[in-house]
Amino acid sequence: MSSTTGLSGRAVVVTGAGSGIGRAAALRFAAEGARVVLADINGEGAEAAAREISAAGGTAVTVIGDLSDQQVVDRVVATAVDAFGGIDVLVNNAGVMDRMSAAADTSDAEWERVLGINLTAPFLLSRAALPHLLASGNAAIVFTASEASLRGSAAGTAYTVAKHGIAGLTRSLAVMYRDKGVRTNAIAPGGTVTNIQVELDRDAHGPSVIMRHLGNAGRTATADEQAAAIVFLASDAASNVNGVILPVDNGWSAV
Repeated sequence: MSSTTGLSGRAVVVTGAGSGIGRAAALRFAAEGARVVLADINGEGAEAAAREISAAGGTAVTVIGDLSDQQVVDRVVATAVDAFGGIDVLVNNAGVMDRMSAAADTSDAEWERVLGINLTAPFLLSRAALPHLLASGNAAIVFTASEASLRGSAAGTAYTVAKHGIAGLTRSLAVMYRDKGVRTNAIAPGGTVTNIQVELDRDAHGPSVIMRHLGNAGRTATADEQAAAIVFLASDAASNVNGVILPVDNGWSAV
């Protein structure tokens, strides 16, 4: 274990931990000696990841449910406190894609689902976890934002608005709690290999516009490359990094 991470023994909550970036992050935190709560609506995936952590000698518990439900959020926090005595790191990673719909074609259902999971749920969990993060005295929140936090040409209206909201939430928390022992940062992934499904009509206006801009996206990242950045931002190696939206995109944001 790296002597600079300071993560050994820390209590970490990772959402969306059943697959993709969240799963890779949970495994990395556990390898650094952290105790991990894996939260996901995908019970099979979360339990499999927890078993892998346990088999490697780590400590993990799971909470299964929809994080846009306040009761599930409360259960995540209660589980971390009951199992590990508090929360030192919160990784708000869980998310869904939209249909790349333009505003005029975005249904109420698409808007509410994407905003609820991608923006409201991370807010609810951050709010619920903050008393315990503040009690830690050396805590970190890391969000999974997106290239869609930085531009208007990486996704549809709902996803773009939600991820811009995550950038704003990241910066607000960073300012509000920087003198209280809580750092808040986000990664902004470019294209990454995960199991997130995108259902779209390529002939619809939104996808037809967005597809013209994706030629600059560059190499597709692995989930573990994104997870490495998450763990860095949560670690003591990033002790003076606060309020950053860190592109992990092979230079897409520089084009």
